[in-house]
Amino acid sequence: MRMATALSVAVLAAGGIGHAVVTGLDTGITRVDPFKDMKNRPQAGHGMNILVVGTDGRDRITPEEKAKYRLGGAPCHCTDTVMLVHISEDRERASVVSLPRDSYAEMPEHTDLTSGKKHQAHPVKLNAAYAEGGPGLTVRTVESMTGVKIDHYLEVDFTSFMRTVDAVGGVQICTTRAVKDAYSGLDLPAGTHELDGGQALQYVRSRHIDGAADIGRMQRQQRFLAALIERTTSGGVLLNPVRFREVATTMLGSVRADEDFGTDQLFALAKAMRGFTPASSEFVSVPIGDMSFPVKGIGSTVKWDASKAQKLFQALREDRPLTPAKPGSSEKAPKDVVVDVAPRTVRVQVYNGTRTDGLGRKVDDALRATGFDTTRTPMTGAGREQARTLVEYDPRWDRSAKTLAAALPGAELKAVAGRGGTLRVTVGADYKGVRAVRAEDSGRSGPFEAVTGDRVVCP
Repeated sequence: MRMATALSVAVLAAGGIGHAVVTGLDTGITRVDPFKDMKNRPQAGHGMNILVVGTDGRDRITPEEKAKYRLGGAPCHCTDTVMLVHISEDRERASVVSLPRDSYAEMPEHTDLTSGKKHQAHPVKLNAAYAEGGPGLTVRTVESMTGVKIDHYLEVDFTSFMRTVDAVGGVQICTTRAVKDAYSGLDLPAGTHELDGGQALQYVRSRHIDGAADIGRMQRQQRFLAALIERTTSGGVLLNPVRFREVATTMLGSVRADEDFGTDQLFALAKAMRGFTPASSEFVSVPIGDMSFPVKGIGSTVKWDASKAQKLFQALREDRPLTPAKPGSSEKAPKDVVVDVAPRTVRVQVYNGTRTDGLGRKVDDALRATGFDTTRTPMTGAGREQARTLVEYDPRWDRSAKTLAAALPGAELKAVAGRGGTLRVTVGADYKGVRAVRAEDSGRSGPFEAVTGDRVVCP
């Protein structure tokens, strides 16, 4: 959101309205010092790196809004969203990397801001860094995990999020299938939708739509950000100085940022980022190795794929694009089946239901090669030989089950209440191989499955 704010100001100034309009817009920003007393920081790379966090600020929401948008409960004083935004040195590209809030992290040694107690380094979920040490510890933790030096820090809560979306006149979101989440109250039929601030908040917060959980939510957040950039760069806001100042004041009025991020920095970006559009942005989620990595005393965490993540952050440090130079060059063949849920978000346990030795391992390897998150520990099914391949799933993960069944032609689907997020495949004698599938968001490509903003906004 704050990245979109900076881009909006940049486009306006570059369009000729100039420094007079942006001067003074940063006076309403609440200042923090996330870099105080920081030592042994990563070496600076090329370009600008901004840590953007969304906090659980429901304590400022009105009772009516809490009821309407399902925002009950006490605020957790933690980060609900964490994004690392890289602005290229030539100011022609913005790369947005989503970091799962439940990421397994090693918290650096620090002093708890609430209790004053000193803590040694210890494992936590990433969103706990803010709760224990605020912006400073959050920056330190992210730098430690990524090896990327953070230049600026920007923070937004629920209230400022909703007000900003309303100020720009809402955002347009397209859904190819109905999207419904009983927890957040989100209920969108297939089609094109104009979302106001509260509806947009439901959209970006929803994580119980299917087994994709936080991965799916991060992709919706990326689609939202691309849609917001589209609206602010082409919706007439930037051509009207009076309206722009009103919108920008709303955007910046409740944000928290470091001392060095202000009007001069925004204007410097403005002069460099002429012609910036959604196509100039690219979005990616950090590569995941284990969606359910257990940690004693913490519970289930998201473990990054260390090798792939290292390559991703090295690309940021070296100021290289995350999407291929030719987007179509690395896309899969058209014969691949398009499915609703990305295979990498589907957890699978394979059982060999036949008397063929090694078939379980063969199927596990084939599913993993196609992108599924298999356990890598296939087991032998009990009872007599299975004639037909069977996919057992919890009803809450029905769309994930359909994705898996699409990769196993002829497989039978069976709902099993309480099965949980791991789907069970018992391979039958009818097994003929695994068919390649891909998520409907086919614009994602390259080694990091990145996508440019113009591929995720409404056509």
